[in-house]
Amino acid sequence: MVNFTPTGLLPKKGQNPYVPINPGEIVADVKAAWECGITVVHLHVRDEKTEEPCYKKETYAEIIQGIREFAPELVICVSTSGRHFVDFHKRADVLKLEGRLKPDMASLTLSSLNFNKQASINEPDTIKTLAQEMQSRGIKPELEVFDTGMINYAKYLINKGFLEPPYYFSLILGNIACAQADLLHIGIMIRDLPEPSIFSLGGVGDAQLPVNSLAISMGYGVRVGLEDNLWYDRSRTILASNLDLLLRIKELGRANEMEIMPPGELRRILGLKNGNGEYGIKAV
Repeated sequence: MVNFTPTGLLPKKGQNPYVPINPGEIVADVKAAWECGITVVHLHVRDEKTEEPCYKKETYAEIIQGIREFAPELVICVSTSGRHFVDFHKRADVLKLEGRLKPDMASLTLSSLNFNKQASINEPDTIKTLAQEMQSRGIKPELEVFDTGMINYAKYLINKGFLEPPYYFSLILGNIACAQADLLHIGIMIRDLPEPSIFSLGGVGDAQLPVNSLAISMGYGVRVGLEDNLWYDRSRTILASNLDLLLRIKELGRANEMEIMPPGELRRILGLKNGNGEYGIKAV
């Protein structure tokens, strides 16, 4: 399973000219990724002029519409990140999209955490309210986990009825204040996942390649893209494009005799509608 993260909140053109910023660039990168082979795309949106993070559903709608013209089956996940927007109404704005523009999934970070220079604020009531909003609108949460305690909080939310199986986790390793990209941290996090769960492993910066390599060799999902890592090499001499990173994932998969999971298979596993005009969670 390849979870493609093309943009994120922070990278700008001055850091890497390949970072897609405006809707047209993001759609073009997703199209190239689709042709290479991906299972799900994890979207963030930006202000075209300032390159700063954006939350508006209208910007998401333009990107989702563009993607679904060529990939109507691709699983689309949108961000409700608390890194720049703490207010619930801003974070939940994208969840209001419906019909052919409705996202299948939305990110739900399970605790507050510190990045290098900034905090991502996710208060308990906000997490619960976002989970309830996703529940009511038939959108599957992508449970973003940066540390072991976040998995324990997921189990708390499950017990309280805020999350419904099957669960999708994105385990993100290597952030300075969270779980590191080593086998012990990764193993404990995987062990602690509730059943039934499907998950992908992602690494921040230099950790992306070894974490993705481990994931592929073990048959796990991978999270990959310029959101988490701007460089092709670990010595940071070659700036990467999204397609560079994806082609390497494809080659690693081939070396391990692994094929990329098609979106339809992930839809089946997670109980999502079939795509092609119908999106979100199937009615029970």
